[in-house]
Amino acid sequence: VQLQAYGGGLVQAGGSLRLSCAASGRTFSRTIIGWFRQAPGKEREFVAAIGWSSSSTNYADSVKGRFTISRDNAKNTVYLQMNSLKPEDTAVYYCAADYGMVVTAAMFEYDYWGQGTLVTVSS
Repeated sequence: VQLQAYGGGLVQAGGSLRLSCAASGRTFSRTIIGWFRQAPGKEREFVAAIGWSSSSTNYADSVKGRFTISRDNAKNTVYLQMNSLKPEDTAVYYCAADYGMVVTAAMFEYDYWGQGTLVTVSS
């Protein structure tokens, strides 16, 4: 599966952005899709993930209540709605795909990665 993340940009603190992850190739509807981010000088970290049926989701504590992950299998797209953005949310955001069974936060489980999209939150 090939993935492409887009929708990043510059936003003020307290604002919102919606990221999209468009997929092509292998059966998208059977993938677990995760969002990860990497801030300057920091390691890549888990943000959120969603199972193929949308019934299972997983969020990092730092984004719970502010970010919402969703998917539209008919459009082969996963979304990350980001509200109440903070300067510490500034990072390059990546989407990744896993053909496993668990909606995991473990980065090593994800086999396919897209190029990132930059989100900058100004204070």
